[in-house]
Amino acid sequence: MTSEVNSEQAAWWNAAGHGWANVQDIVDLMLRPFQDLLVQAALERPRERVLDVGCGTGGVTRAIAEATGAACVGVDISRTMLDAAREHGKAQFVEADAQVHAFGESFDLVVSRFGVMFFENTTAAFRNLLRATSPGGGLCFITWRTADENPFMTTASGVAAQLFPDAPAPDPGGPGPFALADPDRTRRMLEEAGWTGVGVTPVDQVRALPEELLIPYLSNLGPISRALKEAPEAERPRIMSDVRAAFDGFVHGDEVRIPAAVWQVTASAPL
Repeated sequence: MTSEVNSEQAAWWNAAGHGWANVQDIVDLMLRPFQDLLVQAALERPRERVLDVGCGTGGVTRAIAEATGAACVGVDISRTMLDAAREHGKAQFVEADAQVHAFGESFDLVVSRFGVMFFENTTAAFRNLLRATSPGGGLCFITWRTADENPFMTTASGVAAQLFPDAPAPDPGGPGPFALADPDRTRRMLEEAGWTGVGVTPVDQVRALPEELLIPYLSNLGPISRALKEAPEAERPRIMSDVRAAFDGFVHGDEVRIPAAVWQVTASAPL
């Protein structure tokens, strides 16, 4: 593995990766609309090599490989998630920090589904990804818009903060889900990194999830998962009961409806 500059993120995602691997099918179901956007982008023209940044358990990587026939490589800093990705085959998976990794080949498309918001230095990372992109190649990634536009995510964070008020608050300016919520800042960073023709398009989706999958999802991912790990085992059923009640507004019969507000960002490598 190459050297990494994002060691705190690597440590967190290696620990959290077990939860993501446990519920990878639920995550892929929830995020399927955004996977489809990236597959659509990949199908816009013939592709030979595609790089998926922050690939996690590899759902997007595999989907693009199947749809295009291209040689697809997924890169992530989480060994635990990559172990799950490799169980399915269909693509190559590399454990590395994409901000600094020296990719040994060029790609005609770089994609990411919620994987580029966690870099220690985003401009440097985009510059490094440009080096790995063939002249005229493309970049297409999906990233969250503001926290206010994504109430399901803020509900989880709010519940975790109530359960553990002494836990340190996340750095609003640091790596995290909403690090690229400002479209002007994102555009500026990409242009400073050398990308051209930057486009930032809002996409709104309402994702659906069977109600029976809500508790497994919440208990394995994000701030609720962190809170549960720190709680005494005897307290966890009560905590999850309180957590579940906080999400009543998203439950409609036997279905959970989750509004999602994202940016679809595109750019090109100079010819």
